[in-house]
Amino acid sequence: MINTTDFSKRLKKVIDYYGLSASAFADKLGVQRSSISHILSGRNKPSLEFVMKILNTFEEVELYWLLNGKGSFPKVASAENVVAPTPTSRPKIVQETTQDSSSLEEKVTSRIPSTGKTIDKIVIFYTDGTFEDYQK
Repeated sequence: MINTTDFSKRLKKVIDYYGLSASAFADKLGVQRSSISHILSGRNKPSLEFVMKILNTFEEVELYWLLNGKGSFPKVASAENVVAPTPTSRPKIVQETTQDSSSLEEKVTSRIPSTGKTIDKIVIFYTDGTFEDYQK
């Protein structure tokens, strides 16, 4: 169960962070202005739909921070929050990274059992956090 008073304080922080008025915040979310007022005053509890609109509209807001104050705001992207597969846990698909998508697809399809499906897109993730994608 979320604490309505604490939630309203965190909601106010979000509104202030983006430099919005309560009315502008409501408009950005696509909710009635009175619903923001009622949540900020503690009269009403936020619905799941309301919380999801905040998360979908404002990328810097973390779910657990918004609901119960755990985590951080704005969202901090750090290497410790990102789980990257280890080199031994993923198959080595290609040796070269500077090839066109058709030769990459040929190498990949020669190593994947035939399922009758066609490859639409291949994404390669590197240990430094970068990636390359190849699409038909």
